Amino acid sequence: MTRKTPTPTKKTTASQKVPARNATLPIEIDARRLPPLGMPPEVFLRDYWQKKPLLIRNAFPDFQTPVQPEDLAGLACEEAALSRIVMHDRANDRWTLRHGPFEEDEFPGMPHQDWTLLVQDVDKWDADIAALLQHFRFLPRWRIDDVMISFAAPGGSVGAHIDQYDVFLLQAYGHRRWQIDTRPNPPLEFRPDVELKLLREFTPTHDWVLGPGDMLYLPPGVPHNGVAEDACLTFSVGMRAPSAAELLGDFVDTLAADADEALRYHDPDLTPPSDPNEIDVEAMNRAVEALNLLRMNDPDRLGDWFGRFITVYRAAGEVHGGGEARSRIEIEWDLDHGAVLHRHPWSRMAWRRAHRKGEPARLFVSGQDHPLPPEDAARIADAAQLDGEAYGALSEEGRDLVQNLLQAGHYSLVLPDEEE
Repeated sequence: MTRKTPTPTKKTTASQKVPARNATLPIEIDARRLPPLGMPPEVFLRDYWQKKPLLIRNAFPDFQTPVQPEDLAGLACEEAALSRIVMHDRANDRWTLRHGPFEEDEFPGMPHQDWTLLVQDVDKWDADIAALLQHFRFLPRWRIDDVMISFAAPGGSVGAHIDQYDVFLLQAYGHRRWQIDTRPNPPLEFRPDVELKLLREFTPTHDWVLGPGDMLYLPPGVPHNGVAEDACLTFSVGMRAPSAAELLGDFVDTLAADADEALRYHDPDLTPPSDPNEIDVEAMNRAVEALNLLRMNDPDRLGDWFGRFITVYRAAGEVHGGGEARSRIEIEWDLDHGAVLHRHPWSRMAWRRAHRKGEPARLFVSGQDHPLPPEDAARIADAAQLDGEAYGALSEEGRDLVQNLLQAGHYSLVLPDEEE
C-alpha cells in the first residue's frame, strides 16, 4: 500500500438542520481550547454519553497520525492480527467481506477506490496508538475495548450500520464524510443480501466531512455511514459493552462451577398429586427455590465474578509465560539500575475495593483475581510500566504479585540498553 496525498476538500459541509432530541444542546462544537471534548468530562458524560451524538472539531488539534497506511497493511499480514477487507461494487451495490491475514503482495494490486482495510486492537501492537487512550481517562479503563484503525481508499466504506456500543471516531489522516440519523426511531432492519449487517434503509439527518484531529462521538444504536473523500485513516475507539446474554452465560457458568452438589431440588412437603404427570405450581415453586439457592447475594463474590469476566481479553490473544527465568534478586537489581517492567499489551487489568471492611482489595488480571492492599491494586492496575521507583513503592505483597505476574508473562523486563 502506498501513501497517497489527500486531495484538498472542504473540511466542513453544511449540516442539515433537523431538530435533535434535545435541541438545547449543540451537536457540533470546536474543542481547540479544551481538547479532546471541548467541555469538562463531567459535562460530556452528563449531557452526551449514551444520550446523543457529538461532532468534536479539533478534538486533537494539529493531529499527526503515528501510523501510516503501509504500517496498517503490514499489520494486516500478521497471523495474530484481526483484520478485514470490505469492498463495494458500487455499480451493482454488492458488498464483499474478506478476513485476514492477508498476503503482502495483495495490496499493491488493490483498486484505487471503494475498499476499506480494518484492523482491530492496533493499540495492542503499537505503543503510540496505545498512548492515545490516555486522553480517554474520563472513562473507566476496563470499559475501553480497543482502537480499531481503518484505511479507506477514495469512496471506501463499510456501509450504513449501527453499533451496539459507544464509539469515538477520530480522523487521523485524509478526510471522511460521516452521515448519521438522529431521529428517535430510525428503521433498523438489515439487508438480507450481504454478509455484513448493513441497514436496509438509511436517511441521514446530519452530514459532515471530518479532517485530521476531528472526532465524532456516537452512542449505541445511532445509524451512521462513513465514506472516504480521499485516501484516509480513521481511528475507532470502541467500548466494551457485553450483552445481557454474555453476562448471563458467564454468570451461570460460574454459578454452576462453584455449586455445592448438596444443593438440589427437594420436596419434603410433597402430597399425593391429583395427576402424577402434571408439573404443578408447587413443583415450579420448588424449582425456583432450588435456583435461588445459587444466587450470589454476597456483593464481594459478585464483584469478583464481574472483575474476572470483564478483564478477559475478548480476542484470540492469550498471555503466556516463557523465556529464560531470572532470579528475583537479579530482576530487582535490574529495576534499581534503570530497567522497566512493561505490561503485556493483551493483559487487561482492573481492581475493586472489598465491600466488607478489613478485607483486601482485588486486582483482576486477565480473568484472575488477586487479593492486595487497595493502594497496590490501584497502582498496578494503572501502570502500563513499572520502573524501579514504582516497584519499590509497592508493599511486599504487591512486589510478590508483580514477580508472579512477570513469570506468567504479564510483564516483560526491558533493560536500559533495550529501551527505544
